[in-house]
Formats: sequence, C-alpha cells, structure tokens
Amino acid sequence: MSGLTITGLRADHGGSQVLAGLDLTVADGALACVLGPSGCGKSTLLRVIAGFHRPSTGRVALRDRTLADDRTWVPAERRRIGYMPQDGALFPHLSVAGNIGFGLPRAGRRERVEELLELVGLPGLGKRHPHQLSGGQQQRVALARALAPAPELLLLDEPFAALDAVLRADLRAEVAATLRAAGATAILVTHDQDEALSFADVIAVVRDGRIAQAGTPDELYHRPADAEVARTLGEANIVTAELDGDSAATALGRLPLTAAGAGTGQVLLRPRQLCLDEQGSVRARVLRSHFRGHDHRVELAPDPDHGLPERLIAYTDTAPPEAGSTVRLAATGATHPMGGVQDRVPVG
Repeated sequence: MSGLTITGLRADHGGSQVLAGLDLTVADGALACVLGPSGCGKSTLLRVIAGFHRPSTGRVALRDRTLADDRTWVPAERRRIGYMPQDGALFPHLSVAGNIGFGLPRAGRRERVEELLELVGLPGLGKRHPHQLSGGQQQRVALARALAPAPELLLLDEPFAALDAVLRADLRAEVAATLRAAGATAILVTHDQDEALSFADVIAVVRDGRIAQAGTPDELYHRPADAEVARTLGEANIVTAELDGDSAATALGRLPLTAAGAGTGQVLLRPRQLCLDEQGSVRARVLRSHFRGHDHRVELAPDPDHGLPERLIAYTDTAPPEAGSTVRLAATGATHPMGGVQDRVPVG
C-alpha cells in the first residue's frame, strides 16, 4: 500500500509563498526526514500534512485517500495522523497512563496503554506523573501517546531539540527502533544533519519551498545533487577538477568518480577524505584546529597557485601541527561530481 504522496504543493504564510510546487513521496512503513534551515518551509509542510494549514494548490494523499486538493479538505481530527511536538506537551495533571490513553475508547484502553509502555521501554511507570520523569522519559511518553490511536502516519516536529547532546542521540535511536518495531510510517522535521542521517530511511532536503533532493542518507551524503545539498548534510570541500570518464584530476591528485563526467567541473571532498601527508601535492598553512574528542577539525589555507578554495577543512585522528605551520595535503577515496548550484567564488 502506498504511504504519503504530495504533488505540486503550494502554500502561503502571511502573504508570502512558503511552499512552491513541492513534490514528496514517503513509502508505507518508512522513516523519513525533512531537513533544511529555518525559513525553508519544512514546518509549514508539516502543518499542511497534519491538517493545520490549508495549501493554496496541490494534492496531499495518505494511503490513496485524498486529504487535500482543490476540492477536498479533510480536517486534522479525521486524518489518522499522529503528531509529536518539540516539547512533548504532556498533560501535567494526568498520570503517564492517563496521558497515553487520553482520547482512546474505554474498551481495551488499559491493554493498549500497557502495550505501549512496554514498547517505549517504560513498563510499570503508568502511575507516575510527568514531573516525576526525566526529559527523555517524558518524550517517550509523548511518543507512546502519539502512537496510541494507531495512526497511519506520525509527524515528529523536532522532538529532540530541547535535550542534551548525549540524551538526544540515545533517544532518537530508541525512537527510531520503536517506530520500526511498530511498523509505523513517520516524518521527522529537523535542521540537524546528524539527526537526519542517523534516524531516517530517506531524507528530503528542502530549499526555497521545494525538495532540492530526496534519497537515502548514503546517497545524499556521498552523492549530493549540488554544493548546497552537500553542505546541508555536513561540511564539504568543493574543488575544481578535470573530469575524464570515471576519474577526476584535481590539485590533490587523480581520484575515482562516483558518476562519469567530462570537461571542467567541481567535485566533492568530505573533510575525512583530506589527509595531512608529507608526500601530498598541495602545500597549505594551518589556520586553526579544534579538538572534538573523537577527532581534530583542521582549517587550512592552501597555496593560491593550486587553484583551490581559500579554505579547506580536514578531520584527522592525530593532533595536527600548531596554527601557522606548513603542511602538505593529499586526498583519498571516490569523489562526486557536482551539478546544479555550484560554487562560483572561493570558499572563505
């Protein structure tokens, strides 16, 4: 059965166009992520899907049932769509069980609540109140409440944003596992690239009210459509290259291509692909470095005669030379040719 299908969606907010002919498909049972910066239209998209905001044109369908088009508007309460907001929005005067079971029919309510408490890893906590739970436990209760009526689609509006970094990583892994165990179809909205990469089966990058690219996390990270998508998924070095079939000649050496190309173009090198190597072909000056626990992030200024961007980023496991030192650089691994929106000025 098909999941969510959005075609030609346009929506306005405050007199300005926010969504500009957006198309999106999410398969039944998939965990999808809508990723983009503030103001790109991702929150408006979520509100249109939920039934909180009317689009100006376009079609929204869930499991082949039209929810919105030029002639149809199904109200939010009849869409069978669950919603998990950023703050959880639990009722403070109700117990955990009361929150999860709120709105469920009396018949079978207790069994459903117990089933969901087990699913989200909170068995035996049904009698507690929200103030007696940690932030992570409160979010799991909010997830259980959203899943309680067995929605056909679950929308998650940056539900981990208020949590500390360690808890955020742990909880999103738990939530993803819970949703997969429940066989749920879900859409997470976020501006956090790490969250998108670790949570989703498919990521849709939103730019200027449209989907710039959609695909698996691996596809978008290693084979982005253009430089903007590349940087949306993580730091990127975009360098000029001569493309020749299945390889590219760059100032950092000849590298295999992920897709065939020809002529002068630009290719993607992720920071992990740049190496501080005494045998490297490029001289560069260390501008600064930051120790991040798992690695060092190094900013480098290559010699201008190499035709490279003014600044390159490298990640290294070993401590780099101090700022001001001269090093040599090389590149490893396959590189991806950039299309669409490309860099036209040096990256500084």
